[in-house]
Amino acid sequence: QKDSNHLLSFHRPSVEKAAMAVEVLSTINVSMQQFIANVQGNQERATKIILNNELLLMQELQFHLTVHNPFRAVEGLLIDIKTRCDSVHSVDSFRPEIQTFLDSVFLTDACMIYAPSQIALAAVIHAASRQKQNLDSYVTESLFGEQGEEAILHIITCVRNIRVMVKNIPDPTPNIKTLCTRLEQCRNQDNNPDSLAYKRKLEELVDEDALLLEDHTPSNQQARMDSLECRQR
Repeated sequence: QKDSNHLLSFHRPSVEKAAMAVEVLSTINVSMQQFIANVQGNQERATKIILNNELLLMQELQFHLTVHNPFRAVEGLLIDIKTRCDSVHSVDSFRPEIQTFLDSVFLTDACMIYAPSQIALAAVIHAASRQKQNLDSYVTESLFGEQGEEAILHIITCVRNIRVMVKNIPDPTPNIKTLCTRLEQCRNQDNNPDSLAYKRKLEELVDEDALLLEDHTPSNQQARMDSLECRQR
C-alpha cells in the first residue's frame, strides 16, 4: 500500500517547507532570508511555496513539531566558554569551522547515534583545535568536573567518535547526477509543483471550490428551492 505521507512521495520543496516550519516553530531564530540562502535554485519561487503551504503542512503534521539538532546547543556552549573559560580567546572566530563541521555531520549517522549536545561539543572542540586552541581543561574541569571520571571518559569517547565519523566521510558518488535523476522519477508527481499531474490536481481543487461557492450563493439557493417547489406541485 502506498504511503502518501512518505518522504519520497514529496517533491524537494515540500521537504524544505517542512524544515522551515519546524525551525520557525521550535523557537529557533531563523529568518526566511537566512533559510532561503541555503536553498538551491529559484529562491523567490521557493519562498512563495513555503509561505503558501506552511499551514497546510502543519495540519498534515497534526501540529506536533519536535526538532532535535545541535545548533542551539552550540550557542549555549559558546556563551559558556566566554563566561567560564578565560584561556580561550576569540570564541566567535570558531563559528565558520563549527558550521562546516555540522554540515558534514549531517552526511553521517551521527545524528542517529549521539545527542545534539554531544555533536555540538564535538563541533566546538573541532573548531577550537583548528584555531590552535585547547578546550581540554574546560571540558574536564568546568563542564564535567563534578560528574566524575566515568562521565568525562564517556563524553571524550563520544566526541572522538563523532569527529572520526566526519573525517571518514566518503568522497561524493561519481554518478550522483544520475542517481538524483532516478530519485526524481521515484517521487509522486502529484506533489511536484512543476508536473502536469500537480497542475491538473490544483485545477480540480479550484473547480471544486468554485462549485461550492456557487452552491452557497443566495441566488442559487433560491433557484433550487423554486425548482423543488415546482416538482412538488
